[in-house]
Amino acid sequence: MPFRTRPRSPAISLATTAAAAALLAGCATGPQANPDDPLEPMNRAVFTVNDKLDQYVAKPVAQGYKAVTPEPVRTAVSNFFSNLADVGNFANNLLQGKGVAAAESFMRVAVNSVLGLGGLIDIATPAGLEKRSQDFGLTLGTWGVPSGPYLVLPLFGPSSFRDGVGLYVNFQFDPITYAEPAVRNSLFAANVVDVRTNLLGATDLLALAALDKYAFVRDAYLQRRRYLLGEGTALPDYGDEDDADNADGKDKGDNKESKPAAPAAAPAPTQPVAPR
Repeated sequence: MPFRTRPRSPAISLATTAAAAALLAGCATGPQANPDDPLEPMNRAVFTVNDKLDQYVAKPVAQGYKAVTPEPVRTAVSNFFSNLADVGNFANNLLQGKGVAAAESFMRVAVNSVLGLGGLIDIATPAGLEKRSQDFGLTLGTWGVPSGPYLVLPLFGPSSFRDGVGLYVNFQFDPITYAEPAVRNSLFAANVVDVRTNLLGATDLLALAALDKYAFVRDAYLQRRRYLLGEGTALPDYGDEDDADNADGKDKGDNKESKPAAPAAAPAPTQPVAPR
């Protein structure tokens, strides 16, 4: 009787990726090695694959979507996914002990879902309910879990050991995860296209500005994550409102909306599109 193998869970896949990365930890050494990126040779290889997939698949699809879809429809789609993201924002703010931010996130979901036609219209923001974007990687950081080495994930892009684990939990917070497979996969695909469309301008700028795109993206990602944990300087928002973009209030960790004074690096073309 042939043996049957059980499908791998996402958690096991992430653990396998981390273990493989750890085996390569000694590959990037020498005076030019970045201490935050000991896995640079492997990361650069994955980044190159991701970049090609973005260049020949994701970006053309996003450009086509933008060309044929009226702006009000695109705005409604972005609002819909942003409303779903507030479920995760509520959970993570609550886990971080930020009661006011959690309450605002909960109220945003309630107001936009009921009065905003299921989230297609953003009623909450004009009503004064600020978006307080968070993710489980930031929650772990708030709890004192170190980020670990920088890690480029296939398809999802810039991350770290901590944020890679957080990515899996983010999916568990996303209501789409619990839909029927056909609906779930369609909505995930639509979310990817929506996020990539919103980043078209940023990645065009990145292609023109960066001599070393990999290093540019890595440094921007790490600087942004540190800032969101109150450990560094601010980076501007490039259109993905749920990449913890509201990040310049009195308490950096509250992720209030910011108006940074100086430009910085754009996110990667394959920035993770975990549930917003």
